[in-house]
Amino acid sequence: MNFRKIANTLSWVLHPFLLPVYLMALLLTMTTFALYSTNVKLYFMWVVALYAIIIPFLTLGILRSLGRISDFRVDDRRERLLPLLIGTVCYVLCALTFAKIPSAIFLRKFMVAAACCEAMCFVVSLRWKISLHLTGMGAIVALLVVMNVVGVGNMLIPLAAAILCAGALASARLYLGCHNPRQIAAGFFGGFCVSLLAVLFL
Repeated sequence: MNFRKIANTLSWVLHPFLLPVYLMALLLTMTTFALYSTNVKLYFMWVVALYAIIIPFLTLGILRSLGRISDFRVDDRRERLLPLLIGTVCYVLCALTFAKIPSAIFLRKFMVAAACCEAMCFVVSLRWKISLHLTGMGAIVALLVVMNVVGVGNMLIPLAAAILCAGALASARLYLGCHNPRQIAAGFFGGFCVSLLAVLFL
């Protein structure tokens, strides 16, 4: 088996850009948010895709063309700072967009949590390299735990799947040599704790 190919595939499928879209799709199909009309669901998906994927990806393209980053993986710690800062701003803008919809306060909290995770990674990256992939997975696990506790929906199966995916992703990142165990652990638990605190208190 080509383990490197599998590890690379996991890294792209579970890329931090894509995780908010997966979570939003889950919310709009398996929770009380499924009661929204199709047009409203499409609007939410578009907003999340715009701020989590489209704008950050275009930003990476511009930075790559300007020579500010060496490649789209942004493995160099110092090259991550500007993309992380832009990502933080994008999630804040997404949260402000959702704040205009009173019934979407829970969705706004998720975007605030994502912004806080990006900000945390930015601060850590000033001195040390942290796993952005595992930060995202830690945030997803934390948000699914919250949803199970508050009763937004039955998220036990998605939570179990997220934990398994986090383990597989951690193994993939270690296999590819992108991070060491400390960076993996710091990413996951940092993302988990920051997201949990953001949802509960912000």
